[in-house]
Formats: sequence, structure tokens, C-alpha cells
Amino acid sequence: MNANKLLDEIIEETNSHIATVEKLFSKTESELNWKENSESWSIFECLEHLNLYGNFYLPEIEKTINNSKFVAENEFKSGILGNYFAKSMLPKEKMNKMKTANDKNPINSTLNKETIETFVSQQTKFIELLKKAKNVNLTKTKTKISISNLIKLRLGDTFRFLNNHTFRHLKQIERIEKHAYR
Repeated sequence: MNANKLLDEIIEETNSHIATVEKLFSKTESELNWKENSESWSIFECLEHLNLYGNFYLPEIEKTINNSKFVAENEFKSGILGNYFAKSMLPKEKMNKMKTANDKNPINSTLNKETIETFVSQQTKFIELLKKAKNVNLTKTKTKISISNLIKLRLGDTFRFLNNHTFRHLKQIERIEKHAYR
């Protein structure tokens, strides 16, 4: 796939994610903390989960881009594992539940609208990194992943994974909103 086209599409989708989440500022903190049951996540917890991933991936991506010695090429070739991870994050009609790592699970956290501010700030940083990545090779430049230091993904796949992961949880937020105020 074309590397710049991929980056531009993710930038566009990230701008859409920001716009969607900024609308949540109009809700009360009580609404944003509402949960269907004790095991489910609130809207705030969905966003905090994404923020916890951002705390790992944004510095990792920035360091990787800054240290890359691979010049940008027109084509990005997805790796087998990276493509699997990216596709596994896409929401499906009947959403499959996934177990999250304990350090990325915000359940029962005390959260407020700073959670939204952090999300917007991280997504803005993500866009900066996507733009900066236009100068490096998305296939040869590789990032560590949050679950293992032994596995590295191609930078393009890391971007795809994070974008799909955000999209997945924004869909989860939509479902929460549908159930919350009945």
C-alpha cells in the first residue's frame, strides 16, 4: 500500500476521533462515569484505557522515528503479525471481548474530564508523529509493543493497530451511550 496514503488516512481518521471525543465535554461527569454493571467500563474508562496505551506507544514511536536510519519509501508492506494485530482491533458486528493487560485496565478508576483532555492531547501528538513518519521507512522502521520486549512491529502496522484500537473503543463508547440514558 502507498505509505503516504496510509499516513494521510490515519491522520484524517484521528482528526475525526478527536472531534467525536471533544463532543463528550458537553456531558456531565456522572454521565461519563456511568457503567452498565461492575465489570463493564464507563466512557471515561474507555478513554483512560486508550490513554494508558498512548503513554507507552507515543514515546516509543517518537524515539523510533528519531532514531530511524531508514529513508522513506513509497510503499509500505504490512507484516504478518502486525497485520493480524491491526485487523484484530477492528470492531465487528458482534463485538468480541478481549482481555486487557492489567496495567492497561482502568476499571474502577476515579476519572474526570482531564481524561478527555489527555486523550485529545495524545491524539494531537499522534498526528504530529504520523506527519513526522513521512520521512522514514514504515516497513523497515520497527517499534516495540506493549506486551513483549521480544516482538517488534513495523511502524506502519503500529500506526494501523493504534488507529483501529481507538476506533474500536469509540464504537464501545457509542454502545455505552445508547444504553446509559434509558
